[in-house]
Amino acid sequence: MYDSIICSPRSPARGFPAFVITLRQADDAWMPIWVVRWATRLAARQDVVSGVSRVVASQKSARDPRIDMLRGFALITIFVDHVPENPLNALTMRNFGFADAAELFVILAGISSMSAYGRAFERDGAVSGARRVLLRCWRIYLFQIGLLLTTLLLAHVWREHFGLEQEGLLPFFEQPWNALGHAIALQALPASLNILPLYVILLAMFPLIYAGIRYAPWLTLPVSAGAWLVANLDRQFNLTNWLDGQGWYFNPFAWQFLFALGVLGAMALRRNGGQFPRKRWLVITSWVVLGASLVLSAPWAAWGLSDFHLLTFDTPDKTALAPVRLLDILALVYLALSSVSLRRLSDHAWSMPLVACGKHSLEVFTFATLTALIFRLLFHNYGAIWQLQVMVNVIGIGYRGCWPCFG
Repeated sequence: MYDSIICSPRSPARGFPAFVITLRQADDAWMPIWVVRWATRLAARQDVVSGVSRVVASQKSARDPRIDMLRGFALITIFVDHVPENPLNALTMRNFGFADAAELFVILAGISSMSAYGRAFERDGAVSGARRVLLRCWRIYLFQIGLLLTTLLLAHVWREHFGLEQEGLLPFFEQPWNALGHAIALQALPASLNILPLYVILLAMFPLIYAGIRYAPWLTLPVSAGAWLVANLDRQFNLTNWLDGQGWYFNPFAWQFLFALGVLGAMALRRNGGQFPRKRWLVITSWVVLGASLVLSAPWAAWGLSDFHLLTFDTPDKTALAPVRLLDILALVYLALSSVSLRRLSDHAWSMPLVACGKHSLEVFTFATLTALIFRLLFHNYGAIWQLQVMVNVIGIGYRGCWPCFG
């Protein structure tokens, strides 16, 4: 008789290690076989649980609180910008440079996608990684459809009870089935509901961008930059929005370049211990870019100050992601993610609401979009009274302090 039995798992492909169960002899009688089987299954189950726990813990520790904090900040800024009557509009990013929260959100999406799904491709293989990406795209798509239907319901209520006609939504009331069909196919994008469709497309492209940057960056980045350049030179190089016959407000052929740069940035962060190298010449160049952006784009007259505009030119195009907007956001992100101070700041307790918002970005964005719509309708009915101006920020921004309780 043997003093031990070497037991192999039922499904070696699952990755369970072999384990040893020792059988001790007592009174010349061996332990019953059912006890051996029970002990075998228990040991296997404990091994699986501990393995899953290690994976979950490693995924949690892989999150960068700086990215979540910056994304939470971008979500709050997007909410404020979507309510024109909000007095905090004068303090958002678009007042201090060419770029705004949309650029910040997209480049952070590229960085976080690499952190989440790039690791999945490396750890679990291409099939499993692609499956995770597609499931996330499907979830974002469902949120988009839910947002659209809720928006149409609110617009219908205001149309019936207050006689408010929203021009951008008229096709949904005049040709409801035709418009809904185009909306389901992401061909009809009402204003304020055009960010998630862009995100669906960019995320669906991630496996291709990831593989290209990892194995052929010399080809992938020039192709991505070339598409961005063509979109800037030819405004017809865009997807069509069925509602107005114009192109998408966020041209995916242009914005994919910013997303790809985010993916590349995430790889650079990994190679440098989670921090961009703090190069003196890059720091100086970045501050020069941000300073010039501030002087040339800030609404000095609206602030009651002298007009500091040294040059007169049209507002840089957001649809095609004009070069100055791209330079502005790249300078900002480089300074932020090469700063030791930001890392310390993101670890403070008071930053938890922003970090939690960044972790739950899809849910927060959805709530903020609906809240912004409701307050735009209320402002239309009652004017920019101070009570609504207080409520819009208490409800739209203050609730974010509760997210750490759920994150």
